[in-house]
Amino acid sequence: MGLRVLIKRSKEIGPILRRFFINTLFDSTFVQLGIVIGSILAINQDLRLIISTMVASSFALGISTGVSVYESEMLERERRIVDLEKALFRKLDNTVITENYKTYALILAFLNFLTPLMCCCIISIPILLATFQLLDRTIASWLSVILALGILFVAGTYLGRLSKQNPLIKGLRMVVFGVLAFLVGFLVQMMI
Repeated sequence: MGLRVLIKRSKEIGPILRRFFINTLFDSTFVQLGIVIGSILAINQDLRLIISTMVASSFALGISTGVSVYESEMLERERRIVDLEKALFRKLDNTVITENYKTYALILAFLNFLTPLMCCCIISIPILLATFQLLDRTIASWLSVILALGILFVAGTYLGRLSKQNPLIKGLRMVVFGVLAFLVGFLVQMMI
């Protein structure tokens, strides 16, 4: 496969990948944030339980988003093939067009599967350090919250650049949503 073909394919799949990636990134960051919030106020923080919950939820979310992205992309692409076949008055089975659609759907699904795991790896770093007693447990939890808000900020600035809007404002807006989620989670945890 030549460089031109790869560039052409990346231009075709890029906007779709970006949209799914950002959605999954936000979802997984908020899930991780919720787990960390739940652990901050725990009297006996079991760090291994927190990390295993973060990893398990990341795998579950990765599988969920990977499968849903694959299925929705295959559905849309199969509908396009049917419309194209009607227009061309011929079947397109086993053609480059149908093979590309399957490849695109697999790439999109795989990258969306990895996104929650990437978020988990970043957000769980302080908690992992605390398991090795390199950080205080409470400080580790708060650092994880800051990392989650940092992910939201970076994603927001990226969206700001893409949309030709002020990246700083977009990033801060995403942080505000993260802080709101944190406050709601914190209040729920205090009431229970």
